[in-house]
Amino acid sequence: MDSKQEETNNRSDEPENEQHSPSPLTPTMPRNSGLHIFFMNIRNVLKLDEIGSEIARIAVPAAMALAADPLASLVDTAFIGRLGSVEIAAVGVSIAIFNQVSKVAIYPLVSVTTSFVAEEDAICNQIDVKQENNDLETQELPISNDSEKTGCYSSCMFGVGRERRYIPSVSSALIIGSVLGLLQAMFLIFAAKVILGIMGVKSGSPMLAPACRYLKLRSLGAPAVLLSLAMQGVFRGFKDTRTPLYATVAGDLANIILDPILIFVLHLGVSGAAIAHVLSQYLITFILLCKLVKQVDLVPPSLKALKISRFLKCGFLLLARVIAVTFCMTLGASLAAHQGPIPMAAFQISLQLWLATSLLSDGLAVAAQAIIASSFAKGEYNKVVSATSRVLQLSIIVGIVLAAFLGVGMEFGSGVFTKDKDVVKLIHKGLPFVAAAQPINSLAFVFDGVNFGASDYTYSAYSMVTVAIVSIPSMIFLSSRCGYIGIWLALTIYMSLRTFASVWRMGAARGPWAFLRREDAM
Repeated sequence: MDSKQEETNNRSDEPENEQHSPSPLTPTMPRNSGLHIFFMNIRNVLKLDEIGSEIARIAVPAAMALAADPLASLVDTAFIGRLGSVEIAAVGVSIAIFNQVSKVAIYPLVSVTTSFVAEEDAICNQIDVKQENNDLETQELPISNDSEKTGCYSSCMFGVGRERRYIPSVSSALIIGSVLGLLQAMFLIFAAKVILGIMGVKSGSPMLAPACRYLKLRSLGAPAVLLSLAMQGVFRGFKDTRTPLYATVAGDLANIILDPILIFVLHLGVSGAAIAHVLSQYLITFILLCKLVKQVDLVPPSLKALKISRFLKCGFLLLARVIAVTFCMTLGASLAAHQGPIPMAAFQISLQLWLATSLLSDGLAVAAQAIIASSFAKGEYNKVVSATSRVLQLSIIVGIVLAAFLGVGMEFGSGVFTKDKDVVKLIHKGLPFVAAAQPINSLAFVFDGVNFGASDYTYSAYSMVTVAIVSIPSMIFLSSRCGYIGIWLALTIYMSLRTFASVWRMGAARGPWAFLRREDAM
């Protein structure tokens, strides 16, 4: 009884904010492996407790913002389609080129920005609280073990009359985004004809003139696209996904309103569609910038305060990862194209559905990255484990629901996408792989957010390159042996290996997950 009474007294002496009732934020540890994370508090997976509510606040608006652009693109395509088959084909090729070039820069930029801003913002908030408690006028952010690991050693200054903080990664992201956007614009404008020729639009093609006009005009919006996405990464790091949602919806609505006016009323054709899209992107950028300048100082106190080198180092690692992923997916499309127009049509329809369903998982990935990066920076390992456990469990549930939805929907609704019976037949043949892979896909996409939140960029890049090296020969072999079905079997193997690489990293408690082996980890 004495020992119990003493323990009770000790707990009562702790500050209120350090007392934790049994919850998902207080798992019991340590373990020799991290695999138990998949099963922790599994009964609470759908519960809107503290961690569940935080995930929902970030994930739901993020998923909605990610879904807004594809929906707006469908409306955009409908307007352009009224101009004729040549115009819609020309615009389709141009959009594919623009998106492919943009993807190379966007994915590393947004991913790195989200993690870096979340880390620095978390540490700056701790300094802010410390300042208020000690009535300090200014404070330099100290180099702690965690900040050293993440590179967050820049100053968070709160001087007299200074209401906004300076967070180095914000300025760095905006500078890099602007430069990349300008470089992309110049590249696409001056190399438009050459790239279109590589894509099969030759000099004598009726598609060349409209495709070239559209691509050059749309390229003028590249700086806005890269800058707005950099700012979306910043807001994600702040755990604010509502602001990007509002800005994206406003921009997409402007695009939808401007399309018929510029295309039909002013008779600008495909040029009008491109101008409408460019104006909508600059509107999104303007809205985000107006909001951002109210929260942080964007002008660095000195060039040394910027994090350009760290951005570039991690960015190049993710660039290698993007290239590996893109190569695998492009190879799958190429193998389908070599089998003829019918397999290619079936593959494209199935692939678009396969990827479109990832939007829900991407929302979870955004939440995971922001929460985990912030928690790692503050040394809150309990919350790292709890957030990781919850998002991985939710990803499996989302994957199962999507598998059922795709299985039933495509079985009875594939005719919505095509009237060709041969194409529908092939879609049904590949359906078991497309649907069954959804839980694996969902887990893989969410693991991306988990790994980036843990700043495990090196392993993420090397493991993906290794997965690609193994998957590429299997795609070629299975495609030659099993035809169309072989491509989907190979893609399922590819996603399984991608998921296994992340599961192994966490299960072995290596890299950023080594803390799982510590006695005082939890």
